Amino acid sequence: GLDAEEAVEVNLEELLDDPTELCTLLENEGAARNFWMIIALAYAKQHKIDHAIEMLTKGLQAMASSNPKEKLSLLSCMCWLFLWKSREAPRMVPEGQHVSEARTKDYYLQASTATLNEASRINPSFPPLFLARGVLYLLRASLQPPSKSLAPGSTDHAERIETLRQAVRSFEDAHRVSGGRNMMAILGRSRAQFSLGKYADALEGYQEVLGKMPDLLDPDPRIGIGCCFWQLGFKDDAKAAWERALEKDPNSKIASILMGLSYLSSSSQVATTDPSFIPLYKKAMTEYTQKAFKLDNRHPLTCATFGGYFLSRKSMVNVENLARKAIELTDVNAIASDGWYLLARKEHYDGNTTRANDFYQKSDQARGGGDRGYLPAKFGMAQIQVIQQDYDGAKFRLEKIIQQTKSIEAMTLLGTLYADEVFTNQSAGFKEDKSVQVKKATAMLEAVRMAWKDPKRHLSPDSSVLLNLARLYEIEHPEKSFQCLQHVEQMELDQIPDEHRPEKTDDEVADRAALRENVPPQLLNNMGCFLYQAEKYDQATMTFQIAMSACVKVGEKDDTIDTDALVTTISYNLARTYEAAGMLDEAKKVYEGLLERHSDYTDANTRLAYIALRQSPTDLGPKAIAKLYQSDSTNLEVRSLYGWYLGKSKKRTSNIAEDQEQRHYKHTLQHHDKHDRYSLTGMGNLYLSTAREMRRDTDSDKEKRRKTYEKAVEFFDKALQLDPRNAYAAQGVGIALVEDKKEFGAAVQVFSKVRETVRDASVYINLGHVYSDLKQYSRAVESYETALAKDRGNDPQILACLGRVWLLKAKQEKSPLAMKNSLDFSQRALELSPEQPHFKFNIAFVQIQLAQLLYTLPDSQRTLQDVQAAAEGLDEAIESLTSIAQSKNPPYPKNDIEQRANMGRNTMRRQLERAVQSQKEYQEKNAAKLQQAREVREAELKKREEDRRRAEEAAMEEKRKVAEERQKMQERDRALAEKRAEEERKKEEAEFSIDENGEKHKKKKRAAGGERKRKKKGDVETETDGDGTGAEGGSARKRGGKSTTSNSAAVTSDEERKPKRRRKLERKGKAGAEGKTFKSKEIVVESESEEEGAKVDGEVKEIGVGGEEWDAEMRDADDEDGDEAVPRQRKKISRRIEDDDDEDEDEEGHAPPQEANGDVEVGDAPSPEGEDAQDHHADEDVPMVDESIAAAGNSVAPQPEALVDS
Repeated sequence: GLDAEEAVEVNLEELLDDPTELCTLLENEGAARNFWMIIALAYAKQHKIDHAIEMLTKGLQAMASSNPKEKLSLLSCMCWLFLWKSREAPRMVPEGQHVSEARTKDYYLQASTATLNEASRINPSFPPLFLARGVLYLLRASLQPPSKSLAPGSTDHAERIETLRQAVRSFEDAHRVSGGRNMMAILGRSRAQFSLGKYADALEGYQEVLGKMPDLLDPDPRIGIGCCFWQLGFKDDAKAAWERALEKDPNSKIASILMGLSYLSSSSQVATTDPSFIPLYKKAMTEYTQKAFKLDNRHPLTCATFGGYFLSRKSMVNVENLARKAIELTDVNAIASDGWYLLARKEHYDGNTTRANDFYQKSDQARGGGDRGYLPAKFGMAQIQVIQQDYDGAKFRLEKIIQQTKSIEAMTLLGTLYADEVFTNQSAGFKEDKSVQVKKATAMLEAVRMAWKDPKRHLSPDSSVLLNLARLYEIEHPEKSFQCLQHVEQMELDQIPDEHRPEKTDDEVADRAALRENVPPQLLNNMGCFLYQAEKYDQATMTFQIAMSACVKVGEKDDTIDTDALVTTISYNLARTYEAAGMLDEAKKVYEGLLERHSDYTDANTRLAYIALRQSPTDLGPKAIAKLYQSDSTNLEVRSLYGWYLGKSKKRTSNIAEDQEQRHYKHTLQHHDKHDRYSLTGMGNLYLSTAREMRRDTDSDKEKRRKTYEKAVEFFDKALQLDPRNAYAAQGVGIALVEDKKEFGAAVQVFSKVRETVRDASVYINLGHVYSDLKQYSRAVESYETALAKDRGNDPQILACLGRVWLLKAKQEKSPLAMKNSLDFSQRALELSPEQPHFKFNIAFVQIQLAQLLYTLPDSQRTLQDVQAAAEGLDEAIESLTSIAQSKNPPYPKNDIEQRANMGRNTMRRQLERAVQSQKEYQEKNAAKLQQAREVREAELKKREEDRRRAEEAAMEEKRKVAEERQKMQERDRALAEKRAEEERKKEEAEFSIDENGEKHKKKKRAAGGERKRKKKGDVETETDGDGTGAEGGSARKRGGKSTTSNSAAVTSDEERKPKRRRKLERKGKAGAEGKTFKSKEIVVESESEEEGAKVDGEVKEIGVGGEEWDAEMRDADDEDGDEAVPRQRKKISRRIEDDDDEDEDEEGHAPPQEANGDVEVGDAPSPEGEDAQDHHADEDVPMVDESIAAAGNSVAPQPEALVDS
């Protein structure tokens, strides 16, 4: 109401920085509320939100006395401004600022709530308030933590969920009061439903808005549609929606960052080594994410995404700045979680484990924590626990992660923790059982290894996983351990750059060896050790040699690596491989080379002394052992070798206290190491051998022997307590079980278990002993032979054992062959040790046993040669026993040996003499029987051969006859074909005439005889029989090929145009006798397959093609019609057609096939009453083809080839 002169103009585009003057002006003038609103909104458009709120606050104060409803619009506007400020305010109190002074999101939300409540008290149904209330609930829910995981089927009543549900109800109220026209309400409801996880309902709302307002760009419903599609799993549709949003608004920062995230997701689905990874990642970061950051460098999602990029580049300053922005500016908990995670990773990288763990927890809580939460943050907390050496806490957390999701990283870390626990226990020498940890570690790492094979997961193998598996498998499954090392080697070979790869040659083995020189020598050394244990000495040697070359290359690349230690270890392993392969000279050279560089290398000296003892057991070997022992008598390895030497070279004594080996081991245990496992095992073996030689005549002797065995077992048990895998101590326990308690079954189990660990001949010897006592002689032989193969066939004791077990097997089976094998092994043992009298006694004993066995066998199971050889062996045994009895130290009492020799000389010799005579008589008698049986057999075979020959000749004769018969049939068929061809030629000459121009024309035919009635043009021609009457009367028929009779032949087109006189075919015989007349309109023009006679009126009349009757008819026709040849009517001759198919066609009423000249063959005339031809005896079919021809093949076709082929 001011005058125009007093009006004040306010430029809304150039407002004052301080709105105090404007407020004073409006208050003094009592301005209406719309002025306050306009100016406040102008400040808001210039992003001066605080000035706009100040304007509205002053306006509300100025209108305090006015109608309360006037304040509604101002309060509503202020509520929206507070909501706006809330979105831009920090999420948490900035560092260094007091809590009371901080203006956080929660502060502005409380102010907005107070304003909204005030407006609601004035008018709760004011429409703008519904929408504002929905947005308020939506922003309030973003500050509330996500709900924890729920049990299946339960309802979530968490605070955040309830807040979102209230937001949905508020938006629905706003939509209702607007009559369905408020699109912002629909968008708000969809946003709330999206936060609730109802993606399908949210998608429906976004699509509804897009359908009603396709030009709406701020906010763009296409972005919401894409987010819903993404969550529903339709990622291609989501990308299409976001691309469409960019088409509508190229500067859409939200669409740009979402497209960048979609391409980042695509790049995560391929391996980093894949060629498509770099283009996808580059497009995501440079084309979309960088663009979104340039459009708005404060957008939370863009900041979080770029923070991850700078984290990979180790630019931690940028990571912290971007993470802080993402946390402070976002309204989405997931983005805040990403920001906390970036800060945690930054602190983790810097080594601030306490702050890193705190940030990891906040990141996890932002996504709900507990069973939900953020998996990378949980894994990060487990890593922090590992760094802080809280291994139990880390294992517990990782196991919970694996229960929720099969995370490969979590399984790898957990498997590694269990494996480290096992390795620590092994290296410390603890006796604690870690089999459970071994199983868990193996299961976890094997699951990771299997995941690498899944092509959908795009995982790259990790060498640390394979190396841990190799260490876990080393003892129980060395072959699996070696496979893991091979996999690691292949990974190393694949990573060799092209410039370091050698040039290829024709030798693939050499190329492979040259390439393997680039592999770490430690890996090659371990592989060589596994090959050595598997007794693959050639491969082990090659691997160690390549490892030596690899050491040289490693030293050239990195001077800090101690290559001398590597070369020393690998050289020693190579020498041990030479030694195991029997290449003792090469091994000596390597050991001597090691001693030149390291003169104090005790292991090399020890092996040289052992080689000298093997090569010269009586001269140089003992000297080398004595020198080694004097130079380093405190070394336990040297003392072990010296104790072994004493056990091989000492003199046997019954008093163990005087045994040199026992004294040596006792000294070692008392003064050097009471836990020396070799000395403990050696002491057990000494007591074991002593107990074995003790007498057992009386009960006191047996008791003393039993206690000695118990003493041996005590030493073995002590060694096993120190090393549960000491196979030699376990073997000693097994021997004691057999010899003392006769527990063969338990001993077999022990030895079988030891056999898996110890690759020594002694294990198989003991197994052979036990199997022999169990009377399982075949298994005993197998065990002894395996032991002999490992000792290279040079151990006379093993040969003697084989001789003994074959002897026992021969006695059990009464087999002379087994007895001969026993004798053979006993003789081989004597050849290796001719000075041993007990080996000579063994041979004599086997010879006597063989003679006794052959004597007891029936004549049919032995031969004269065997008995004679046994007699000769008996003589040798008698001489051997006599000489053994006279020796200084016989293996048995002298009297026993002499008695056995006398028994062989007196009793057995006479028995064998009688056996020889009996065998001669038996074989002579049996020889005659055999000769007779042989003659009978030869005669029978000769007879069988003669019968076979006769059968073959008869078969050949039969084939010859069949061939001749076939030849005759073919000749007959050929003659018939020629005859038919001649008849065809004559027929053609009779039917065609040559005009004056030399062209052929078919002669016209006319009927000869019979009554005929010519029809006029347009009349229908009728045919009757000879007298025009019959039992059934004549039947009129139409001409031109349409006949009422099914058997009528078709007439050619020429005959249709030219009327012809036809001759009638009169059927006589039985039909005539019955007074029935048959009519036919068939034209007889040929007779290709007629027989020479046809039955007419009970007589056989000869009809031939080109015969006198046909000539007479032709002459009559020529006389009557000149050039036209009209065939006369002829009596119907019943025929039988050989082709079944033609007969079927005639019966079904089809026209017979036409010949090339238009004529048809003669068929059977149908009965006027429709009766079958078989009912009329006069119409019996007459075969028209030679039976022999029909048998040979096709009886209709005149081609001789078809006849011959048939």
